Amino acid sequence: MNEALKVETHGINVIGDADRHGKPRQLFWPWFGANVSVLGLSYGSFVLGFGLSFGQAVLVAVLGIVFSFLLCGFIAVAGKRGSAPTMLLSRAAFGVRGNRLPSAISWLLTVGWETVLATLATLATATVFERLGWGGGATTKVLALLVVTVLVVGAGVLGFATIMRLQTVITVITGVLTLVYLGLVAGHIHLDAVTAIPAGSAQQFVGALVFLMTGFGLGWVNAAADYSRYLPRETPSRAVIGWTTFGASLAPIVLLLSGLLLAGSSPSLNTAIAADPIGALTTLLPVWFLVPFALVAVLGLVGGAVLDIYSSGLALLAAGVRVSRPVAALIDGVLMVLGTVYLVFLGGQFLGQFQGFLTTLGVPVAAWCGIMLADLARRREYVEADLSDPAGRYGDIRWGPVALIVLAAGLGWGLVTNSAAGWLGWQGYLLAPLGLAENWSGANLGVLLALALGFAFTLVTGGRTRAAQV
Repeated sequence: MNEALKVETHGINVIGDADRHGKPRQLFWPWFGANVSVLGLSYGSFVLGFGLSFGQAVLVAVLGIVFSFLLCGFIAVAGKRGSAPTMLLSRAAFGVRGNRLPSAISWLLTVGWETVLATLATLATATVFERLGWGGGATTKVLALLVVTVLVVGAGVLGFATIMRLQTVITVITGVLTLVYLGLVAGHIHLDAVTAIPAGSAQQFVGALVFLMTGFGLGWVNAAADYSRYLPRETPSRAVIGWTTFGASLAPIVLLLSGLLLAGSSPSLNTAIAADPIGALTTLLPVWFLVPFALVAVLGLVGGAVLDIYSSGLALLAAGVRVSRPVAALIDGVLMVLGTVYLVFLGGQFLGQFQGFLTTLGVPVAAWCGIMLADLARRREYVEADLSDPAGRYGDIRWGPVALIVLAAGLGWGLVTNSAAGWLGWQGYLLAPLGLAENWSGANLGVLLALALGFAFTLVTGGRTRAAQV
């Protein structure tokens, strides 16, 4: 039987030597396929919305995307060293039961992302059908959601081999069709309008940088080792870092720069993207390319959602839920469908909720990332048995890292704002007391603070802990 059609039996267990295989260059396919979505074009509008000039936006795009995915590359090294999923290896820093907190946060983030991507795929399909005169109402949206659900949940349940095969196919199809799309819309770019956009402040630059970091690499760090854990342990770490960073960064940089040119050329397109980030891009296309566009849009979004549902299932297991990996993926698929139904039929404006979701969960995930990176910097290998033994060297609950992630989240949320998402209006409570409310309220400094605090404190204090001895 074809390996891609078999249900993966591995869960959060350590992968045995006999099952570890492959080359680091194979990491290019899942990471490129997960990030080639045309949503990257819409990020051009999102970034310009911070009030930046084109030059500033280009700089912030390259810095935010490459740096955040470089963090993924470093954490992917843990998968190669420990041959286990990201959130199981996180137990070395937090303890076996103490790791349930970051695992739960990771699970929320990945379920949230797969819901966002399924929502966008559903809305994009409805927009294309409406332009074609085939109807874009509730029936179309339900059918689109059904197709997305079958692809995403099916791949998530089948597991690693299916995902690697599917991502290769998605990479080729979406890569070619995206280039065709860019060629067709090139005539809508007006460089005089783009270069006339005035420059923004340092605060606006930092705000856009944080937004891109949370929207790209920091949205994946908690899953980065899930796809390198099957590699042989002797695989060079620099190759794991390089192929992960390159594969994940290439498409977003090209798409975001193209999106900057398009959005900067058309204020009306810029406004439309806020309401329908993918569907608005169809207004630039000839009718004959609408169906191929729908294909590239849906497949690109499915590529990201597939990786998310696989990693969300692993995070659910690491959080202590006692089910099999396929069942965990199925549970997450049900939640994805329920969330998508809410956003598509009941949720109203999308962009504000999306930005609020990214920033709010981005704070504790950034803190976890800092802690994980510092822990990984001192560690060359993992003791497999102790990753599941509360009495082992990694301990049951390591209260220091657990308290650190809570403290970093508390401080970080006090330095971020989400005015477009009313239910998050309680955030930003430290800006006024620190004199930052007037100039820095939109910079979302809390994400950077959480990342730096988690890394620095763990690096300075963690070397003396019992868990750091291996």
